[in-house]
Amino acid sequence: MKNGVSIFAAVLGGMVIGLACGVLFTPEKGADVRARISEAIKSRGIKLNRKEMENLVDDITDELKTED
Repeated sequence: MKNGVSIFAAVLGGMVIGLACGVLFTPEKGADVRARISEAIKSRGIKLNRKEMENLVDDITDELKTED
């Protein structure tokens, strides 16, 4: 079971890093960026309820803001 959790964590971490890089190099509005992140997560088959999705997107965008 630990191996499955590790793989999921690695995939999720890679996705977050990829999304972060994409967001850093895009000159779009915040709402547009959030929509793109949400769509990217959904397109990869990660199923989250609406609140979990909003929290994840908010966490990613907040993390990117603090890196500037």
